[in-house]
Amino acid sequence: MSATSSGTLYVVGTPIGNLGDLSARARSVLGAVDLIAAEDTRRTRRLLSSIELNATLMAYHEHNEQQRTPVLIGRLQQGDSVALVSDAGMPSISDPGLRLVRAALAEKLPVVSVPGPTAVIAALTICGLATDRFVFEGFLPRRSGPRRQRVEALLSESRTMVFYEAVHRIAATLETLAGLFGPDRPAAIARELTKLHERVYTGTLAGLKSQLGNEIPLKGEFVLLVAGSAAVRSASTAEAQRIFAILSNELSAKAAVALTAKITGLSRNDVYQLTRLPD
Repeated sequence: MSATSSGTLYVVGTPIGNLGDLSARARSVLGAVDLIAAEDTRRTRRLLSSIELNATLMAYHEHNEQQRTPVLIGRLQQGDSVALVSDAGMPSISDPGLRLVRAALAEKLPVVSVPGPTAVIAALTICGLATDRFVFEGFLPRRSGPRRQRVEALLSESRTMVFYEAVHRIAATLETLAGLFGPDRPAAIARELTKLHERVYTGTLAGLKSQLGNEIPLKGEFVLLVAGSAAVRSASTAEAQRIFAILSNELSAKAAVALTAKITGLSRNDVYQLTRLPD
């Protein structure tokens, strides 16, 4: 993909477990670019080998991205096209990549997404919790004090919350969440997504914690999902109904719904349901 003009940075999604999830477009891009910037070159080499590709790789990870970013920008400016990949999923989603994307955009270089699997969305679609509105929190802090402070900031969060967590910290994280959100808060754990032993466990924060090491093996990758605050959702519902009642006296039903959604932050569909209006 070399060219006389600047090259393109491709942000390429790779499988989070099942190699069959690599898209045809991703295969094509990986086989055509001049360079692949990979979080772990050994892991990426295995992926490329599985699809019979041989490519030039450069290690690009959290420990060297500050030094390697100017190098990659230079390659792009020279006309080389670069694919950015992480070990699994989409780069820059709790993985390296944001620094390079920002630098490329600052230099007005083309940046193209080649979408692929991402654990946060995969987990949401099969966890049984609300998916119309959610917030992704990534990894919580490792130390108990900062972790507690981060969770305290989420006490009024009404959207489904999604976290990534390492196997050796999942118990401590569940304990913190149960202590602040309450032991009966609905939650789910998605483990080993797209892999042979994929499993989703649903219940409450306390119930899931009690299953760790028994029904829930302490192995593999974890996505933790927690229902938003019902109390906040109830307050938001009441406020939305009050605002709609006022606006509907002055505006058409459609306009009142649109403005209520804008004021409250709810979706229009949520407001339609609250006011029992036809779609």
